[in-house]
Amino acid sequence: MQWVHHSASAEQFGRDQEECRQAAWREASSRYWFHRPMGPIVAPGQVMWNHGAMIDPYGNQMLEENRLAQFCMEAKGYRLEPAPKQ
Repeated sequence: MQWVHHSASAEQFGRDQEECRQAAWREASSRYWFHRPMGPIVAPGQVMWNHGAMIDPYGNQMLEENRLAQFCMEAKGYRLEPAPKQ
């Protein structure tokens, strides 16, 4: 798959992609570090420690970062299309 925008130059594509990557990294990082539930989860008869993976919707920072970067590119008018076969 490749990003396509019929009116964007290669230079503009590079700038847009880098801007989206950086913005996605910042947002995903802030969600990961500042909004992760931490501490014990008390269930009947047991105590488990939660490190964000079990119930945190932002537990996988890389997946969230990719989702946000894709959203950003689509908001700029790009769309993913199959790459031509070589």
